Amino acid sequence: MVNILEYAAIEKIKLTDEEAAQLSAYAGILEDSFSRLAAADTEGTTPLVTVLDIENVWREDISVKMISREELLSNAPEQYDGYFQVPKTLE
Repeated sequence: MVNILEYAAIEKIKLTDEEAAQLSAYAGILEDSFSRLAAADTEGTTPLVTVLDIENVWREDISVKMISREELLSNAPEQYDGYFQVPKTLE
């Protein structure tokens, strides 16, 4: 059984007795649901990724150079050694 007051202490939140009882009941329901799921026989079943009967359309991942580095850097306010130069953000 889940002890809600232990979790409340860890999270540093205050719960009234009524709130603790209500959350404990909900946690018990969740715990029961998960234990029923864990007990289900799943031997020989294939995991589902989606319930829809569709397949993803894959394409070839081909690298295409569309813009040269010089053209990309032509509008950069500052550049150094072929890269954008930005202000230092960490000391």
